[in-house]
Order: sequence, then C-alpha cells, then structure tokens
Amino acid sequence: MSVAWPALLGLLIIAFPTLRYIAVESWATEQGSHSPLVLASGLWLLVNLQHEIRPLQERPPVALTSAAIIAMAAALLVFRAAAVIELEVYALYGLFVAVLYAFIGWPALKGLWFPLLYLGFAVPLPDSLIAAITNPLKLWISETAVDLLYLAGYPIASSGVTIQIGQYQLLVAQACAGLNSLITLSALTLFYVYLTHRAEWRYMLGLTLAAVPVAIFSNLVRVIILVLLTYYAGEAAAQGFLHYFAGMTTFAVALVSIYLIDKLAQQTLGRSRQQRSQD
Repeated sequence: MSVAWPALLGLLIIAFPTLRYIAVESWATEQGSHSPLVLASGLWLLVNLQHEIRPLQERPPVALTSAAIIAMAAALLVFRAAAVIELEVYALYGLFVAVLYAFIGWPALKGLWFPLLYLGFAVPLPDSLIAAITNPLKLWISETAVDLLYLAGYPIASSGVTIQIGQYQLLVAQACAGLNSLITLSALTLFYVYLTHRAEWRYMLGLTLAAVPVAIFSNLVRVIILVLLTYYAGEAAAQGFLHYFAGMTTFAVALVSIYLIDKLAQQTLGRSRQQRSQD
C-alpha cells in the first residue's frame, strides 16, 4: 500500500492534462457525454472485484513491468507533444493497464477483463471513425422517417442531408445527432448484462448485439419526434429544450427495450429448458 499511493499520485499527475482536455473538449459534448458515467461505473467495478482477484495476485517480473510502464509513458508524452489527442488517450489507457499489471500480475489482470474492456468505452473515438460509422445510418434513418411521415399524410420530403416539412427545414446531422447513443447504449448494455448474466458469456454477447438495432430504432423514433415538434411547435422549440428532451426520452425507451428483450429472452429460454427436461 505504501508503494501504491505514490504510483497512483504519479499516474494522476501525468494523466491530468489529458483528462482536463477530454473533459472540456469531449465530455461536454453530446458525443462524449457518456464517458464520465462509463468511467465512474468502470472504476466502481474494478474496486468491487478486488476480493475476487486477490487470490490471483502476484508480482510480475520487474523488468517486464518497467518496460511496459516506460513505453506507455513515453508514448503518452510523444502523442501529447504532437497534439494527437485520440492516440494520447489510448496511451494513457495503456499506461493505466501497465501500472495495474505491475501491482496485481497477469492472472489477476485477466480476472478484470470486463472492467478493463468496459472502460475502453470512456475513450473518445476519432471523429473520422464516428462519421464513417454513423453517416450511412443517418441517411437511412432520415429517409425512413420521411417515408413514414409521408405515408401518414404529412407534407414532408428530403433532399440529401436536408429534411423539408411544411415551411421548415432540418439538417440530417442535427436530427440524427442521437446516433452517438450507439456507443452509450452499448456500454450501458454491457454493464447491465455483466451484472445480471456474467456467468453466461454467450447470452451476454447476444444481448449486447441487440443494443445496436435497438439504438437505431430509438434514433428513428427521435428523428420522427423532432420532425413533428418542428412541424407543430416551430424550429426554435424543436432545437431548444425539447431537442434534449426528445434525446432523453428515446434513450430511456432504448434502455427499457433492452430490459424487456432480456426478460422475454429469459422467459423463452426458461420454457425451452423446461420442455427439454420434460422430454
């Protein structure tokens, strides 16, 4: 413990500039607003799993741990000097894992695989990668929303990245900003299924994959709500408080959907197992 505190203090000192930057530039945006929640819940998991991995702890070779820590610290400083924030954050994450490895060893580190994987969702992804993933989905969601509302009798059409309803125009990028919840919902789904089904990794994987179509459907609902708000209440109302309210509502719908899918799957699996046992 006397060695751990100086190491933790040193890690916090070297990490502070990086954490301050992402707190201001990423966590304050809709895209990165989930990161503090993921970071806090991931650290909570690490602390609560200490009693399970304590019997596995061992001191790894000093030369190996020193090399890992020095390599990650050097990479962090190089990327910071080059102002490549994404790689700087990845290097900081690697430094954290290297320091943790130095104190608990490889067997215990493997026992913490889920919290370490989960904490990776707190790392902001490069904007180019997010755009490559979400842009096709944004176009599909906007076109689907326009088609559904047109069938419902609304005066609506779309052209490229613009939705026209009545006398109002919406940009697809603004209406579909909630696609960033794909990352948030995937992270929280992982957290939920680990706490409730950690012994069933196949079930965990299936339920986590279900988060993707749920997030896409929820964002379709979000876009429809925002378009209707614009049509009935005006552009100012739709882009103000009601914009964030629509985001919170559809995100809540997504979480409830994941919970209901889980319960339905549990009931289906339970009936299937009961039938097999009777046969």
